[in-house]
Amino acid sequence: MTGTTAQGVLFDFSGTLFRIESTASWLRAALDRNGTELSGTQFARLTRQLEVAGALPGGPLPQAVPPHLAQVWAGRDRSTQEHRAAYTGLAREVPLPDAALYDLLYARHMEPAAWRPYADAGEVLGELRRRGVRTAVVSNIGWDLRPVFRAHGLDGPVDAYVLSYEHGVQKPDPRLFRVACTALGLPPERVLMVGDDPRADAGAAGIGCAVRLVESLPVEERPDGLLPVLDLVG
Repeated sequence: MTGTTAQGVLFDFSGTLFRIESTASWLRAALDRNGTELSGTQFARLTRQLEVAGALPGGPLPQAVPPHLAQVWAGRDRSTQEHRAAYTGLAREVPLPDAALYDLLYARHMEPAAWRPYADAGEVLGELRRRGVRTAVVSNIGWDLRPVFRAHGLDGPVDAYVLSYEHGVQKPDPRLFRVACTALGLPPERVLMVGDDPRADAGAAGIGCAVRLVESLPVEERPDGLLPVLDLVG
């Protein structure tokens, strides 16, 4: 795409267009749904342990993956089964007061209320649509994120969703990016990939896409990280 502007844009989901809630908010939602009460000290301890374990999908990565979960962790975004096994497995490394909480935690992270769009996501997607630039969401994920976009009113400008679990491959595998470019009807040389992971998302460069990385920051700390994308498209 050197010397030209993109006619299509691929966006990562988590850390790029949306941000997952904090580990504390995630745990609080599950506890409330289960009717479980904890002291402030207990809550703070479990929040920290779950964060260290990396049990929140889209949240901080595990500080260490237990050996018995290493294989499923490596392929966690290839299927719904592997995704659930990986993240509930990590959560179960933390003793919770009720076993029902593990399933409630996993279910919570898939709810639209658990996600917030970055402040400029709607503006950028809408402007791309206005300019006739086609867009796709390309995500390493183990569940259907389309309801999140619909609930936040951001599904209209998105032309295609290419989700790893629906294709059995995960970024940086070039096959996922090729599927996305084909869905947009564009050659990779006319497509820009926007993401936050220098390994997974930058894999698009291998098929000829340009790549722009953004920082995966809390929503309040990144009000306009996506706006520069508009300078790179036709």
